[in-house]
Amino acid sequence: MYYRKRPIEDLPHEETAIWTCMTEGCVGWIRDEFAFATSPTCHLCSNTMAASVKLLPSLVNTNKDMKALKKGTPIT
Repeated sequence: MYYRKRPIEDLPHEETAIWTCMTEGCVGWIRDEFAFATSPTCHLCSNTMAASVKLLPSLVNTNKDMKALKKGTPIT
């Protein structure tokens, strides 16, 4: 039987600013535009992260200022 699907179209890639975990062996990273802190910590191991650039598929982020959002709900 012939089960060939339509070819997957290539997504446009662009150089994207990211944060990469500094711990050896940890593979944690996050796009800068989706980070809540100006210098975030790794969500996997809670260590420091360094700024870097990576070639990633383009994404549309409607909320460009994630760092200005409030973190959590205050308990009164």
